[in-house]
Amino acid sequence: MINANYRAIKAGTWQGRVDSDSDYDAFRWHQWIEPIDLSKNDILPFEGELGIAFIGFCCDEGVGRNRGRTGAANGPQAIRKEMANLPCRFDPAVKLFDAGDILCESCTLEESQNALAAAVEKLLGLNLFPIVLGGGHEVAFGHYKGILENLMKQEEKPTIGIINFDAHFDLRPYPNGGSSGTMFRQIADLCEEKELKYAYLCLGIQKHSNTIELFKTADRLGAKYILAKDIIDSDDWNVLEKLDDFVKKNQHIYITICSDVFSSAFAPGVSATQPLGLDPERVLKFLKYLLRTNKVISFDIAEVSPRFDQDNTTANLAAVLIFSIVNTLSQIHNLSLD
Repeated sequence: MINANYRAIKAGTWQGRVDSDSDYDAFRWHQWIEPIDLSKNDILPFEGELGIAFIGFCCDEGVGRNRGRTGAANGPQAIRKEMANLPCRFDPAVKLFDAGDILCESCTLEESQNALAAAVEKLLGLNLFPIVLGGGHEVAFGHYKGILENLMKQEEKPTIGIINFDAHFDLRPYPNGGSSGTMFRQIADLCEEKELKYAYLCLGIQKHSNTIELFKTADRLGAKYILAKDIIDSDDWNVLEKLDDFVKKNQHIYITICSDVFSSAFAPGVSATQPLGLDPERVLKFLKYLLRTNKVISFDIAEVSPRFDQDNTTANLAAVLIFSIVNTLSQIHNLSLD
């Protein structure tokens, strides 16, 4: 249920350059976005060919619990600002919606994650493709729960493969509650509780950012991973083969990106910078490949922290990644103008 931790999009949030008020070929995203208020119960399911909904997760409480540098709670606003002037390179049959924000004000992290789960479940039930704007990477636990709750209405034992682009496993124990470093351990425990398959693949792992125990935990849980250095030093086909093998074993794919997977040259505005991280252009190739499997059900990007950003570089990178996702989905549905 959507509760007080939710805020519908404010009027005037989307603003940008206007080249024309009537020529769609000159339109930018801020001219095409439509608000949607998830607190209302009379919203009808989307019946068009492709509907995409953005929702912000304005929370970095998990980053604080993880003793990281907070600031990602302002990420959704910064990403929206960078998306506003993106060109509409898709057929008008593609509809973009903004479903507002999940807040973490006067409530706990867990309450915010549950509110996000309810929002994601509702968006999927409305036949919309959710794109969640983080926020700390604790967004992943609420996001996964929302996907699971939606699928369990349709399938008895859904298999959800998680593909995480991240320098960290985020598989830490959580005796004192979850954080931005525990989500995929929490998901593993949730899967065990519900007797579901746990499928987790992490790309971009850095040895200097994870303890030996975390590698052992990944092995115990059956998690798969590809080290950042092995991605950097290998050709794309080696990675694509591993992605293909993982995708084939799962009915649905949920993709999450922690912005600290990228080199700090591309993503300086994160909680934990990576001087030797991945190149975004290669990650884009992998994202497009995954989307074309037609199994990707939802996407989020986390840890964009405007407080530490330089010239909005990290927020702009997030916007470009989302731009490519929207365009690729449009191409898959034969709704691209390219």
